[in-house]
Amino acid sequence: MAETVLTAQPRSPLAHAAGRLAAATRSSGGTVRLAEVPFLAQVDVRLDAKGAAADAVGVALGSQLPLEPGTAVRTEGQTALWLGPDEWLVVGRPGTQRDLEGRIRSAAGEEPVCVTDVSAQRTTVLVAGPRARDLLSHGCSLDLHPRAFGPGRCAQTTLARTQVILVARGGVRAGFWVLVRSSFAGYLADWLLDAAAEYI
Repeated sequence: MAETVLTAQPRSPLAHAAGRLAAATRSSGGTVRLAEVPFLAQVDVRLDAKGAAADAVGVALGSQLPLEPGTAVRTEGQTALWLGPDEWLVVGRPGTQRDLEGRIRSAAGEEPVCVTDVSAQRTTVLVAGPRARDLLSHGCSLDLHPRAFGPGRCAQTTLARTQVILVARGGVRAGFWVLVRSSFAGYLADWLLDAAAEYI
């Protein structure tokens, strides 16, 4: 007799909060939009920014890795975030982590490179709408004015005392990505909902 194997569908860290996030978005009348963007591929890359591997990886990804601190380069299907002088986080569509990892390793060839799939480590919360910056400013010490933190900027920072990677996606509609460790996602969602109450 054949054995039946049941596979559980993955459950995102904020699946339990999806209804509350959607309700807050509806209640704000579009002033603030909150939603989880689950299961994004996230690949950590460490290599010498001045070495041959950096150029080769850039070609494989369709855009050079950002070299200026706190910047992000967005291409079709992926975003590369500068995390340090020799470290980047490449974020792609759900399920593409193996492809990203393979392309990066292949492009680096024999050059020293460290490529790690960290997709399960964090989830992503979208904070968008005309009051998104105001909302985030309640718990983040960064200057989030568009002149200081506009599209193409990213930072490792704290939001409501939680370590996050904040990414300015561009425009009111695109808003911000808040990449947060899965174990802190519920706390951060609760904080965002509480902070958004004045816009609802």
